[in-house]
Amino acid sequence: MSIQKRIIAVNPPREEIYEFTLINNRNTEVHITNYGNIVSSFFVKGINIVLGFKDIASYWSPDYRSRYPYFGAVIGRTGNRIREGKFSIDGVEYQLARNNGNCNLHGGPDGLDTKTWDIVKDDALPDNTVCFQYLSRDQESGFPGNLLVKQVYRLTEEDELVIESFAETDKPTLLNLTHHDYFNLNGGGPIFQHQLKINAHAYLGQDEGLVPDGTLLAVEDTAYDFRAPRAIGNRGYDQSFVLDDDRNLKLAAEARGDQSGLTLQVYTTEPLVHFYNGGGVPEFVVGKEKLFGNFTGFCLETQKHPDAVNIPHFPNIILRPGEKYHEKTIYKVIG
Repeated sequence: MSIQKRIIAVNPPREEIYEFTLINNRNTEVHITNYGNIVSSFFVKGINIVLGFKDIASYWSPDYRSRYPYFGAVIGRTGNRIREGKFSIDGVEYQLARNNGNCNLHGGPDGLDTKTWDIVKDDALPDNTVCFQYLSRDQESGFPGNLLVKQVYRLTEEDELVIESFAETDKPTLLNLTHHDYFNLNGGGPIFQHQLKINAHAYLGQDEGLVPDGTLLAVEDTAYDFRAPRAIGNRGYDQSFVLDDDRNLKLAAEARGDQSGLTLQVYTTEPLVHFYNGGGVPEFVVGKEKLFGNFTGFCLETQKHPDAVNIPHFPNIILRPGEKYHEKTIYKVIG
């Protein structure tokens, strides 16, 4: 096992951007940067199973930012949508930026995905691990509280990418972190024939703006029933599934590439997985090469219930002083 580190850019605010390459004894490689914690590539048996750019500058290009798909980035303070960008905690109202119609999406236009994180050296961490830390100041992106977030990434000998999130705050705030990796287990092309299974009997109802409406709907006899493996197909999905298993760490979903034979298993401590099959993924031109496009990658975003702060019967997503936030997701590749 090994870790390689190299500086790849100095961004406009004069922050140093590093790329870390985690390599195990099977020659599986994960490339990740301290800018937005972007997982830019994940090579298994020579196949890159995630969407991402080779050049960090592509993530800063006006074209990418104007059609922003959040490739491979950490998302926060809140993943998914907050209705009207509004919420209140203990009677105090807060207004966030509305960057997706009338909603706040993924923490807003200046979320954790846009930040350069500090690199933390911790001798207590296992081998083949990299740790990033970021202090999100009080009122940054409109959220209350100084929030200290730590993200730990580890590649195991079993081809597992383990992602752990830790956080503490000095004021009550919202926190619902996720990771926006797009997977294509064939290494390219449409994902229509990928086989997908999601261990969920129910999904969250949502309005036309894709914001949860507070209802819990059965998947049975609907297009959202992935309890048995089946092809993803070419209809659009952008839906939150409530996981059946309430154990701390459970198998949430698994997918299989129809051409590669690689299987992805997703384990998580979170109560929900948001499935997006990439119907809105743009095509980008980098140099003379056309990359990506609609339905070339899918997301299985583990998280808490979206907009839970505005839906009283949804589980709590408020983090308070003295509480310690800790969640884990594992992406395991077999094949």
